[in-house]
Amino acid sequence: MDRTLAAQALLAGIAERGADAVGYAYRAPGEAYPVVTKQRTPASELLDRISIPVAATQALIHVRDYTKGHPSIAANNHPVRHGPVVGIHNGIILNDDELLAPFSCARAEPRMTVDSEAIFAVAAHSHNDPRSLEQLHGAMAAAWLDQREPDVLFAARGVGRPLWVGEGRDGVFLASTRGTLEIVEQFLHVKLRKRELADGSFLALREGKVARKAGFRPDDAYVEEHVLPTVRAPGESESCLRRLAVLAAAA
Repeated sequence: MDRTLAAQALLAGIAERGADAVGYAYRAPGEAYPVVTKQRTPASELLDRISIPVAATQALIHVRDYTKGHPSIAANNHPVRHGPVVGIHNGIILNDDELLAPFSCARAEPRMTVDSEAIFAVAAHSHNDPRSLEQLHGAMAAAWLDQREPDVLFAARGVGRPLWVGEGRDGVFLASTRGTLEIVEQFLHVKLRKRELADGSFLALREGKVARKAGFRPDDAYVEEHVLPTVRAPGESESCLRRLAVLAAAA
């Protein structure tokens, strides 16, 4: 499977969901810490530049429509780091400052204020115990890598944001929407078993398969006061899909 084309397909599928920043991370065998690339542009300005080695076994792709943590501060943009963990998040965490307060490694970069760091902090300091996610107040769908577990990719869905899983012969794909997984199928010529994760779901992926499933009690009390539209950058979707068709033909 063409790793770069797979990442480009995933990015094209989510391009319409935000244009404040874009980024990706990947990890190959023997590399504990992922390689991270991010920039303060829409997805269309990164699509051609994505490059993921054939040996890479895990990747995270993200577009941002920010709520907390201004995108002019690079550390606020995704993938976000906390200690050994690098991850991406869709949603908003309201008690991030409270959760991060005990950790000396929090807000490691100047003026960093992004709420998503709290997810990766509780994951890091609990050694990825799904029950730790019960501390989070807000909306969440997230995925992350931990340098202490180089062969695992973690994912979780709390409340308020979707998370879809597509399982195929060549690996497992995670996405915000079913439509994104269908784009992967179309351009990579693969067939995926697609399902939406329930609230309070936790997965550990290893060697292209779901190695562990667990549950946790999500923040059922959270109600979003101002629901934002899921499509925040409609022109980005059209632009990226046109370019993806060209890239796929060349591949």
